[in-house]
Amino acid sequence: MKLNETNENRRNADAETRFKNTCLASCQKILARVARVKAAIFAESYRALESQERLLRLALNEAEAAAWQTMFPHLVFPTLATEKVQAVIAWDARQRFFRRKNEVFPPELAGAREFEN
Repeated sequence: MKLNETNENRRNADAETRFKNTCLASCQKILARVARVKAAIFAESYRALESQERLLRLALNEAEAAAWQTMFPHLVFPTLATEKVQAVIAWDARQRFFRRKNEVFPPELAGAREFEN
């Protein structure tokens, strides 16, 4: 009787170990996928936001954090990240437009402001 219980406990422990290893491998695959997609979106979007690299990273981190709140982060992240990056690109374009519109002097003359009395 005692031998049967020991064998059963050993089988249960083996099954539990296999289950843990399977879960760990699955989580590692998901982490790797999200990281690959994040790097790809960053590389693709970096050219459009060279001066705003920090905002780009923040947008991607926000998207990743929100994706991990779902049951399927690897499926949600790409779309969410793309939307957030597009919003940052649009914001940056608006900022550049307003900066150009509000310039009193053209950029090439900005350093040569001499006023005569």
